[in-house]
Amino acid sequence: MTTNKTYHIITIGCQMNKSDSERIASYLENLGYQESSEKEADLVVITTCGVRQSAENRIYGIIPKLKKQNPSVKIILTGCLAGREDVKKRIGEKVDIWLPVKELEKLKALLENCEDDFCNTSIYNSKYKTNDDYLKLKPKYNSVFSAFVPIGNGCDNFCTYCVVPYARGSEKYRSAEEILEEVKILVKKGYKEIALIAQNVNSYKSDANVLINTNDADCESKKVINFSKLLQMVNDIKGDFWIRFATSHPKDMSDELIETIASRKKICHHIHLPAQAGDDDVLHRMNRRYTRGHYLGLIKKIKDRMPDVALTTDIIVGFPGETRQQFDKTKELFEEVQYDMAYIAQYSPRPGTAALKFEDDIETEEKKRREEELMEVLRRTAAGNNKKYIGKKYKILIDKKNKRGNFVGRTETNKNVEIINPENIGRNLIGEFVAVKIEKADDFGLAGKIIC
Repeated sequence: MTTNKTYHIITIGCQMNKSDSERIASYLENLGYQESSEKEADLVVITTCGVRQSAENRIYGIIPKLKKQNPSVKIILTGCLAGREDVKKRIGEKVDIWLPVKELEKLKALLENCEDDFCNTSIYNSKYKTNDDYLKLKPKYNSVFSAFVPIGNGCDNFCTYCVVPYARGSEKYRSAEEILEEVKILVKKGYKEIALIAQNVNSYKSDANVLINTNDADCESKKVINFSKLLQMVNDIKGDFWIRFATSHPKDMSDELIETIASRKKICHHIHLPAQAGDDDVLHRMNRRYTRGHYLGLIKKIKDRMPDVALTTDIIVGFPGETRQQFDKTKELFEEVQYDMAYIAQYSPRPGTAALKFEDDIETEEKKRREEELMEVLRRTAAGNNKKYIGKKYKILIDKKNKRGNFVGRTETNKNVEIINPENIGRNLIGEFVAVKIEKADDFGLAGKIIC
């Protein structure tokens, strides 16, 4: 492999994609590549997202721009769109290597072919084997204080709107030993925040072939480590750090897991629990495998056990066949739960999914109106939640400076906090825990002063 070549990675989408890009960066640097800007790089890797049409559309603008500014650049496309035949037909001649991320070990051979301006991606199906254990690769972390630690990859839920099971395959999980070793190394290096991530963290099990559900009563006798037990083990690692996780599926949110989050000191009281809709019929057509009543029951249990919890969610508006009355059920859900944040998406048909067979019968303007109605409720409930922080003291992890030059951090409950007394700070606080008294609050942010 020729050394002293350069690379640049563009990441679109979720935390898992960001984590994948960190491993790709490490892999390339082990081959002798050096990181560079996108305009000057010999190789540009695009980690793609296909969950929404808007995310997919980004690559159709990015790739021609890259080729125009640097005609000799080699482009690798990985992520959710790497296996989509319709995407290959549209931009196939502009992409040099199509690389499903779990086949990362093939990249060395593909790059060697590309050195002679010839990239033969057909070797995917012949000479080189697939390695599903790419998560064993040591990543090049983008942060020196906050790290994504993937605990698994893939999804077995097959929600009718979602491409992830097709793009990433079935669920496969890392051993608890391997995860704990990665966390211990990070904590020893001084990392303050560990984020355990997977498509569905709370379906984690140490042996993917043993159990289907983390609630299985036989879990203990079969010596399976479920997500609750994994969290307990990470919590017991010595060090000054806190633990986040994403994303949870409501069907797998057990009483045991709620109790673990509530009772362990290092686990943040922020739970992202995607509802997707507030109507049972819509949930059924989405294949979500829970009801509105079950979801609200979980919310009650969580709030009863953790009164200080921050709750966030994902919602799809305008799912095929969603009536105005059914949407109103989602709006009522927002009023009842009082979310701190919600990621609201207008439904877009995704190739390969079951919902593609449904008629996309909600007009774009109506989807937009529904999104705006939910945002109006969200701003009000989030502002009300944030006002409760005023006058109280919180531990904050500082993670950046904003455009005004003020430090910005996050509470345990993932609230953004701007530090408004920087004149009293004589050092760089990024990556440090500080104590802050909250003095101001708006709908999606807080402001306060460092008190020690």
